[in-house]
Amino acid sequence: MRKTKIIATLGPATDSPEMIGRLIDGGLNIFRLNMSHATHDWTRRVVKDIRAAASARNLLIGILMDTQGPAIRTGDLRSPLNLKPGERFTFTVRGEKSEEVNSVDVNYADFINDISVGDVVLVDNGAIQMKVLVKRGNKVECEVLTDGKLGSRRHINLPGVKVSLPPMTEKDIADVKLGLELQVDYIALSFVRAAKDIRELKKLISKSKDHHPLVIAKIEDQEAVRNLDSIVRTADGVMVARGDLGIEVPFEELPIIQRRIVKTCLHIGRPVIVATHMLESMIQSPMPTRAEVTDVANAVYEQADAIMLSGETTVGKYPLKCVETFDRIAQRIERSGGANYWEHAELTDPREKIAKSAVVMANELRATAIVSLIRSGSMTRYISWLRPRHSTIYAFGPSQDVAEELTLHWGVVPFVAKFDERDLDKNIENALKTLIERKCLRKGSTVVVVSSILSGDKVVDAVQMREI
Repeated sequence: MRKTKIIATLGPATDSPEMIGRLIDGGLNIFRLNMSHATHDWTRRVVKDIRAAASARNLLIGILMDTQGPAIRTGDLRSPLNLKPGERFTFTVRGEKSEEVNSVDVNYADFINDISVGDVVLVDNGAIQMKVLVKRGNKVECEVLTDGKLGSRRHINLPGVKVSLPPMTEKDIADVKLGLELQVDYIALSFVRAAKDIRELKKLISKSKDHHPLVIAKIEDQEAVRNLDSIVRTADGVMVARGDLGIEVPFEELPIIQRRIVKTCLHIGRPVIVATHMLESMIQSPMPTRAEVTDVANAVYEQADAIMLSGETTVGKYPLKCVETFDRIAQRIERSGGANYWEHAELTDPREKIAKSAVVMANELRATAIVSLIRSGSMTRYISWLRPRHSTIYAFGPSQDVAEELTLHWGVVPFVAKFDERDLDKNIENALKTLIERKCLRKGSTVVVVSSILSGDKVVDAVQMREI
């Protein structure tokens, strides 16, 4: 059974009930909703369709809401501008269309304050590069370094510049409130720069009485990389968002930074997603390039919790084929071993050490499964963090919310189950019976069981071995 989770972004190519069901049948674990392009009506509809498709298949499927974030963009132009190297170009901050030749207004009031002479400005996902020559009043004059056609409302990156944008826009806050209402499982915060950005989102989430989705920090610029350790410790998970990150850092540094992020997450104990351009050619082609196969394989070998599809499944011609390709590569690479970055895991909590004992036992016994009877899900997360070599992790818990929050974690298959607090053996037997009926276990299988026992007013964790 595949341990690495697959995330796909919904869009025009996949947002019908039929395609949602087919993606689940193909092995998808989590749907991503990109709020940069989503309306609230669309979001309500697809969440309903996802839950209906998952329920019809008796499966738990996660939902990840990805916020747009505070992007710096150019304003409107009457017509596109053809820029040539050596030309002068002017950015203005006036809140209106620029009237000068070869100029455009910027939507960010502190643009002039944040940048300095000599800084590089990247426009349209890095397609156009400019160098700042001089700042005058509300104007920034630049030299064009690469040719390109500049259209309206294009994204601006400022590599290495510490910007003072807020962590969330009004749109992001409205989208998060919708996510709380719809009880999505994860909310990804775009353009995280420091741990305080995560804390601000968590503060907003804490105001909800009923639902508290986990927060995923998207690492997308140099400032986030500098603050990586504190961000990882504050967030519930991390996404290596290689689109903007690949623009913000020299491209030869990107693989090193990806590996550093994955290592840090597996040292501290946070799930990590590798995303963007993984099968980009399959937007148009039914086959991946050899380089793409190797890229996906490297993420799986590094033992990232999840790999993610974006444009491949929103507008691509072969979304189902992309999921199948992810599945084939992941299963094959998992059989060959992994980087084992978790071996340097920072275990400080006694329960983390209990989880380690369960994983060591499972590895020594070559157990088919580790069965975890959960309340909050923390023990299952600890077990997943330590990457059992041979065992799939089956988690049984009384809450659908908690179970769905485990859909991201490496090697975990969650179930919802009612517990008899007075009869632990009955709970274990019911869990094993379910796994046998689902053909996850068979006679002769060795299983390690991790459970919580009520002893007076305390909960005691127990680890045991069973033969089916």
